[in-house]
Amino acid sequence: MKMELVQRQLQQWGEVMVTTSSGQTFELHLGDTQFDTQQRIIRLHTPDADYMIDGDAIDVVKWHLGHRD
Repeated sequence: MKMELVQRQLQQWGEVMVTTSSGQTFELHLGDTQFDTQQRIIRLHTPDADYMIDGDAIDVVKWHLGHRD
């Protein structure tokens, strides 16, 4: 899936769950995600780690709905 589509969906929804071709799942938010279209990388900053995700290795985008704990 093109990373530009992932970026558009994140801008529209504010938060998405993505699954990569290797099976890893990440929760992306507008405030902690950057898209580098030149290098084709999605950069995700979380409280415990920074991730560099292959922007063209996204297989699934899921709209993550809020839930009660």
